[in-house]
Amino acid sequence: MPVGEILFGIPLADQALVSPPFGWPSRSPLLGVPMTVSEIDVIEALRPVHDPELHRSIVDLGMVRSTTIDGGHVEVGIDLTIAGCPLRNQIQTEVTAAVEAVDGVNLVTIDFGVMNDEQRAQVRQLVHGDPASTAGSQAAHGHAEGRAIPFAQAGNRTRTLLIASGKGGVGKSSVTANLGIALAQQGHSVAVVDADVWGFSIPRMLGVEHPPTVIDDMIVPPETHGVRCISMGFFAKEDQPVIWRGPMLHKALEQFLTDVYWDEPDFLLVDLPPGTGDISLSLAQFLPRSEALVVTTPNPAAQKVAQRSAFMFRQVNIEVKGVIENMSWFTGDDGTRYLLFGAGGGQELADRLEVPLIGQVPMTIAMREGSDHGAPIMAQDLNNESSQAFLEMAKWVEAHGPSKRTHPELKIN
Repeated sequence: MPVGEILFGIPLADQALVSPPFGWPSRSPLLGVPMTVSEIDVIEALRPVHDPELHRSIVDLGMVRSTTIDGGHVEVGIDLTIAGCPLRNQIQTEVTAAVEAVDGVNLVTIDFGVMNDEQRAQVRQLVHGDPASTAGSQAAHGHAEGRAIPFAQAGNRTRTLLIASGKGGVGKSSVTANLGIALAQQGHSVAVVDADVWGFSIPRMLGVEHPPTVIDDMIVPPETHGVRCISMGFFAKEDQPVIWRGPMLHKALEQFLTDVYWDEPDFLLVDLPPGTGDISLSLAQFLPRSEALVVTTPNPAAQKVAQRSAFMFRQVNIEVKGVIENMSWFTGDDGTRYLLFGAGGGQELADRLEVPLIGQVPMTIAMREGSDHGAPIMAQDLNNESSQAFLEMAKWVEAHGPSKRTHPELKIN
């Protein structure tokens, strides 16, 4: 074999079977021509990699600080939005996989850093806008001083569902958590606002493992099981009572809707406190295009109280879409359905409101345990009797969009 066809004592035809020494460029298995890795190749490979919390390209966010190429070795400098980023390992895995897929790359290392205040301000501006751009003249928190509530704006595509009940203890929060996961499993982006500021429980029920991230006063909600959420539970200890009057509650809810980066989800579910108090009225004002779902149990006492919430929504021009009956029955080991809380309350309420009963959720031990321990039944066992009910409700919600006209005063003659 001619000398020109041999490199390092190995025929060029066999070069594809041998990894090149570190620092040497990879070679084409067909032509024996060095494969040169360029910075453009690396950047384009990284463009599909998204920040797990902001759901934007790390390239567009300015997180890619540098690329250093030495033959087949590529070192990527990544600046995290905050120190101690809880999703650093996920970013490392996705960046490594993306760059390794580039022809000619045989080793990838990552040099992590942290953005400075100016960079974080630029990220906030890119994804969330300027707080002073929609009202007022000073950058500040909230609608009254700065940013408008996005879900109330014309053209916003998010469907907002207010999950309400007349009294506590009917399982409204577990319905919210599991219905949100069911919608996410149907391919939708879903967000949940835990507006029950006195009895917050959504983070525990969803199994949220880390608090929100704060980037230049922009709150990035944690995501689990495909659902992003914000709750007073992130700002108060579990045993700490929230002793607030109406104005403070109003302001806190306003910040949940304006200072949190939601990224226009398909569905926003709001877990309301029981009854018809300040919070329900504030949210009806903040979110005038919302739809309401009323949760009750089968017994007449709960149903009679639940109807007050429905009548309140109608007085403030919020459409009541349907009724959800929780704890409808318990199925014993013998297959018998035991009506522990009676029967018919959900259907009776739906008939009185002239809306459909969109679902009956049976009592199961797995659902109760999952809510207590942060393992929601919709994320654990789709074959569970309760899970099947939530899947059917999610399909119903998908198929029945808002029917009330936003501007009934507009008529065509």
